[in-house]
Amino acid sequence: MASEITYAEVKFKNASPAAVIEVPPETKKHEPRPQKYPQWVPWLISLLLFLVCIALVTALLVAPFSRKGDQPTALQQAFTEWRCSSAEPQGKERGWMCCPKGWKRFQKCCYYLSDDTMSWAESVQNCTGMGSHLVVINSKAEQAFLSKEVQQPSRGPNFYIGLSAEKVGQWQWVDRTPFNVSAAFWRKGEPSNTDTEKCVVIHRLEPTSNNWNDVRCVNHHRICEAAAVTV
Repeated sequence: MASEITYAEVKFKNASPAAVIEVPPETKKHEPRPQKYPQWVPWLISLLLFLVCIALVTALLVAPFSRKGDQPTALQQAFTEWRCSSAEPQGKERGWMCCPKGWKRFQKCCYYLSDDTMSWAESVQNCTGMGSHLVVINSKAEQAFLSKEVQQPSRGPNFYIGLSAEKVGQWQWVDRTPFNVSAAFWRKGEPSNTDTEKCVVIHRLEPTSNNWNDVRCVNHHRICEAAAVTV
């Protein structure tokens, strides 16, 4: 007899349910944090701003009597009181030209007409000590200006200019500017060209602008000249 095959269904009570695989949550991407600067950086910036402020203040205080790249002139060091007037426009800027108090300005120069008298050598030293020199006359306009300025009732008759001769007839300006015979303003009959008259003055009593005399180098008034200070 053929054998029968019996099938049975078996269930296990303690069988564990299908394992659940837990997938870890997706890792969050962290946004990059802003980089922190060292603590000394703000202090450095503050220091730089402070130094810039000092430089600006210094420039504003020094600029009125300074020119680019130049040290104060001897004239600026000799005087503390100044008188300024509008200068001719230079390019797109309009500035001021200044002369020491009591000096006269003509074009780009300042002139001092003395009330006292000195010898030629003393006059040269006096002008030099004020940061200037005895006047060197370069044009007809300058000569006309000075001729008018000496026409004050209280002025003496003679004013030294910066012209003299080491040898008779060999005239030389104090700043070594070549002497131009055609641009001289001698009085009629002058110069005398004698060994005793080697210094030159403007003679106030001459009614015209041709008023130069050669004279003895004794005490006379003087005219000092210096470049005006531009601000």
